[in-house]
Amino acid sequence: MATATARHILVDNEDKCNDLKEQIAKGASFEDLAKSNSSCPSGSSGGDLGSFEPGMMVPEFDKVCFEEEVGVVHGPVKTQFGYHLLEVTERS
Repeated sequence: MATATARHILVDNEDKCNDLKEQIAKGASFEDLAKSNSSCPSGSSGGDLGSFEPGMMVPEFDKVCFEEEVGVVHGPVKTQFGYHLLEVTERS
């Protein structure tokens, strides 16, 4: 079974998500931005979601985690929870 390890930042609007993505592209720390901006409880641990298998996350999340490039910040990814920046840190 495939597994992925990922981290994310959850915010309530696309503009905020794009702004954070731009900050990361300019060298800001993903972990620091997650701690100060993410509305998900994982924000306190830098957005770390740990490891999971296909089907454990919402479909929009799964698609990025199991089909997109590892080590790249993807997003905004819209789900029923809001807008995510998502980085797959490992996949096997």
